[in-house]
Amino acid sequence: MLRDYIALTKPRITWLILMSTAVGYFFGRQDEFAWLIFFHTLLGTGLIASGTAALNQWYEREADARMQRTCRRPLACGRMQPLPALIFAIALSILGFLELWLGANLLAAVLGALTLLAYLFLYTPLKQKSWHSTTLGALPGAMPPMIGFAAARGAVTLDAWILFAILFLWQFPHFYAIAWLYREDYARAGIKMLPVIDRDLRRTVRQILYSAAALLGVSLLPTFTGMAGLIYLCAALLLGGYYLYAGIHAARAMTPRYARGVLVASVTYLPLLYGFLIGDSARFWR
Repeated sequence: MLRDYIALTKPRITWLILMSTAVGYFFGRQDEFAWLIFFHTLLGTGLIASGTAALNQWYEREADARMQRTCRRPLACGRMQPLPALIFAIALSILGFLELWLGANLLAAVLGALTLLAYLFLYTPLKQKSWHSTTLGALPGAMPPMIGFAAARGAVTLDAWILFAILFLWQFPHFYAIAWLYREDYARAGIKMLPVIDRDLRRTVRQILYSAAALLGVSLLPTFTGMAGLIYLCAALLLGGYYLYAGIHAARAMTPRYARGVLVASVTYLPLLYGFLIGDSARFWR
């Protein structure tokens, strides 16, 4: 039973969210690193992210049951009843909001709440209607660094928006690659991801290439705003080039093997980029 409750929170996705939140907090701080506020920020964000994931599984339990990759989730396969899962998800979300508000500040809590609301009430229902849901879903998906930044500074500045833009653009090749690999699964569930309705995948690979190219350009901005130095600039060029190269390979071959290559590139890209961004920041050496 405990394992099922943990599964509702999607721990692997929550880890990525917390990593992005921590990066935002790092660049939001102005004085000494406030470890207690940092702890409350990660805990609150983790609770809201877990609550959002659980609410999403509650909402999509019928669609999940029709997909091979999700049919073993606790609600989809019937191991857990909907009402306890709903209560658990709401409790996590409320606790996360209060943790961010009382442990950090109201702005961070409001951003966390808006992320939850946008994900559940805009992105999730739209998945059954339009492939543009991916674009809408990328907005709350890019909020974690903003939450971290706001928790540290109590405001949102250009640096926060740059972190938001990097994470926003990173998501498109990542999620289009996943949808490409599981397009038949999504079709069975009635989820209109782009690779489901784009049978020849031409629009899909164009979107992958456009977003990877845009990400390469945007990822260079931290050097020009003083967030990081030349080492980061070189790393961003190499990592962005690698991500784009994986997309080009997928566009040429048009096979699931190379779509998986894009997925591997995406999960490699983000932690490495964050590592160079922090390591080459003057703040890191204070």
